Amino acid sequence: MISSDIMRGYNDLLILSVLLDGDSYGYEISKRIRDISEERYVIKETTLYSAFARLEKNGFITSYPGDKTHGKPRTYYKLTAAGLAHFIEKQEEWQVTKVVVDKFLGG
Repeated sequence: MISSDIMRGYNDLLILSVLLDGDSYGYEISKRIRDISEERYVIKETTLYSAFARLEKNGFITSYPGDKTHGKPRTYYKLTAAGLAHFIEKQEEWQVTKVVVDKFLGG
């Protein structure tokens, strides 16, 4: 299991990555992160919803109500053009980061 401390700076990017495949809602996004990481990383619900608020505030995602489940509509999240641009920028930054860290950790 990966420490949440290590993943803290990457949670937003993991969410944006999931949203590249299309609009989704909180539980499904957290499930995709868990599945893609092969259960090595499980994002906490509070972390997930804090990230949604931050991403929406920065204009990287938008939210809208979806289908009702048990009387309450799900909130769906959608990647914006600014979110896609941010993701691409950070993806490039990650490639450089990985090279630098590998030099120190023998990767």
